[in-house]
Amino acid sequence: MDFLVTGGAGFLGAALANRLARDGHHVRAIDDLSAGDPARLLPEILFTRGDVNDRPKLWTLLQGVECVYHLAARVSVPESVLYPREYTAVNVGGTVSVMEAMRDAGVRRVVLVSSGAVYGEHADQPLREALTPDPRSPYAVSKLAAEYYVRTIGALWGIETVALRVFNAYGPTQPLPAAHAPVIPRFLKQALSGGSIVVYGDGRQTRDYVFVDDVVEALVAAATASAVDRRVVNIGSGSETSVDEVIALVARATGERVEVIYNSNEDGGVSRMCADLTLAKSLLNFQPHVSLADGLQFTLERDPRFVRAKA
Repeated sequence: MDFLVTGGAGFLGAALANRLARDGHHVRAIDDLSAGDPARLLPEILFTRGDVNDRPKLWTLLQGVECVYHLAARVSVPESVLYPREYTAVNVGGTVSVMEAMRDAGVRRVVLVSSGAVYGEHADQPLREALTPDPRSPYAVSKLAAEYYVRTIGALWGIETVALRVFNAYGPTQPLPAAHAPVIPRFLKQALSGGSIVVYGDGRQTRDYVFVDDVVEALVAAATASAVDRRVVNIGSGSETSVDEVIALVARATGERVEVIYNSNEDGGVSRMCADLTLAKSLLNFQPHVSLADGLQFTLERDPRFVRAKA
């Protein structure tokens, strides 16, 4: 098949694009490189630097494409609180731009990568797709809005759509920005460098951490699965893990003794989050294979940043 991956030089986008290319597909990728790195991509992937709000460029790239994976987005919850306008422009406006370009180019299916963050605070776990979303950040609002736009526009224009609500994805080469770094690479770096692990909140809040390879399996399946049009599907590990449990697993994986500092002045986010995978199993035949303990070990082995740090 012929694919376009937006955000294709990012952490998850590059992993997906490379998997598709290894499977023998023709892959194009577009990324504005605000967080991506084209060095992640295999040489056979046709890479274009560009913005998803550039519709003429998108239209050119979409010629002959059968399915679009739309991953281009800003993804930091804390940053979205500071810059909600930018998150709306990229995550919502960029999604609409992609859909318009797909309509004009005659592309038949789009797979949108959304987020488990749209659920917000819910006492009942695991989180089912039928629950009413309760987004708690501009980032979460922007991903939910993108879902509605994709589904509505798809129905109006005859484009098949599926939105995958990906929970806390992690794995080798996940970006580690100076501010608002994701939990897994931040904890690994802090443990290996001998520094203290800083926890926002009390450490009892839970998340669903899913390894990048498992997410890619779900994305690959979504391109050709039947009976997924207009559907929203959770993608996670199906396991609920507290921050304190993550720290214990990081200490075991690195072999380091870690000191933990709890910062109660910073919001730790929603109290619980775990994906119900019933729909993912029935619609995508999705079954996660990598436990968090194994995923941490794989990340240490495959990510040169941590190999050097441990040496």
